[in-house]
Amino acid sequence: MTNPPARQLPPPHQLPPAQDQLPTGADGIIVCDRLVRIYSGEGIEVQALQGLDLLIAAGELTALIGAAGSGKSTLMNILAGLDTPTAGAVWVAGHNLGAMTAKDRLAYRRSVAGFIWQQTSRNLLPYMTARQNVLLPMRLSLLRRRDRIKRASLLLDTLGIAHCADRTPDRMSGGEQQRAAIATALANEPKVLLADEPTGELDSSTAQDVFSALQTANTELGVTVLVVTHDPAVSSQVRRTIAIRDGKTSSETIRHAATDETGATTVHAREYAMLDRAGRVQLPREMTRRLRMRNRVELQEESDHIGVWPDQSAEQEQE
Repeated sequence: MTNPPARQLPPPHQLPPAQDQLPTGADGIIVCDRLVRIYSGEGIEVQALQGLDLLIAAGELTALIGAAGSGKSTLMNILAGLDTPTAGAVWVAGHNLGAMTAKDRLAYRRSVAGFIWQQTSRNLLPYMTARQNVLLPMRLSLLRRRDRIKRASLLLDTLGIAHCADRTPDRMSGGEQQRAAIATALANEPKVLLADEPTGELDSSTAQDVFSALQTANTELGVTVLVVTHDPAVSSQVRRTIAIRDGKTSSETIRHAATDETGATTVHAREYAMLDRAGRVQLPREMTRRLRMRNRVELQEESDHIGVWPDQSAEQEQE
């Protein structure tokens, strides 16, 4: 008796070819152009994103910060293909997320964008081992079984949790679960890795281990990483931190290392306000409060900069 033919899985849905019609002047793997997201319900409208602009270059490891309700998670859900914008344009790895069908978004989530939730319980199937969780997203890939197993082992080893390969999540610590989640998100070699507060439920030492795993994914595996965090210890370790306020990118902090003549290395950070297409700037709230800036500010154009001061006339009127 001959054996029945092996069951063939249907071929995975293929995304349309990546487009190159990005907004003029944009050159990044993640591009948001005047992105708007409005939620409506029971006669109330909430504008979570209000014309947000964002540009992330390929290969960057970037932190995204902001107060609760600023729009961070909304942005991450759109970039992950879990939500759709109301207006504006958003491109990831050349794919126009606003023009995708539901089937396109599913294929996008499988092959272009990896995503990690804050809640460890949402990232892994509880009845599967770490290795099985990593193998699962590859079931519809074109890799042969032995190559899938080889890649799963490589990811677990690279992220420092090879010892957890045959453990289910309940036999792993919170940090090990999040590193297994990173391995699972990287299974199909995505172009970008999105992490929404991946260290939010962890202590500082464990959080550092998880962040180190994200750094490893960035440096050794070459994936672009965008991570939402409230942890200063995390955001201070990346070269670029972007702040969101009231549904818009408001400021950036750029860090660079400098070595003096004695060989000592120090890290310097410089903060920048974001200038949108209409010329609007959001000044950091901590600075405006300290200098008692409100309602309006005084401007003065210099040869190489624009000076901004508290409104002196308002103070004189009060005297």
